[in-house]
Amino acid sequence: MKKTGKLEAILWSIALPGFGQFLNGHFGKGIVFIALEFLINMNAVFNLAIKYSFNGDITEAFNTADIQWLMFYPCVYMFAMYDAYKFADGPSPRLSFLPFAFSAYFVTVGIMFSDRVSFIGVMPGPVWLPMLSLIPGLAAGFVLRSLLLKFKKE
Repeated sequence: MKKTGKLEAILWSIALPGFGQFLNGHFGKGIVFIALEFLINMNAVFNLAIKYSFNGDITEAFNTADIQWLMFYPCVYMFAMYDAYKFADGPSPRLSFLPFAFSAYFVTVGIMFSDRVSFIGVMPGPVWLPMLSLIPGLAAGFVLRSLLLKFKKE
């Protein structure tokens, strides 16, 4: 059986946490991640909040989402992606977990501040602000990884 590539594993994990684990042959972990995704998603009423956010109804997204449950989502989501990446075919670079971990931190903080942040009078809400927070989270993780690798060599 041909092993799954890292990009394929991450892309399937983005589609649904646990799919990357299935592709890597880790069925037990895949079932756990899918169950956690389902549990958190249903209790956070996340899909409906996504629908409202994508349709521009941020107020209804806030009214619908359970923020306390939603705050669990980034860590499970990013860990499932990292796990799928780590065990896919090919070498895993040293400290490759850092961009995933910092993304989970930043997206969680984005959820916590989603009711307080606005850009030019527009509030992104409980879906868009966390999604936008992924960018600085990835950047911080890659920068920290680069610095740590640089100082380890010297």
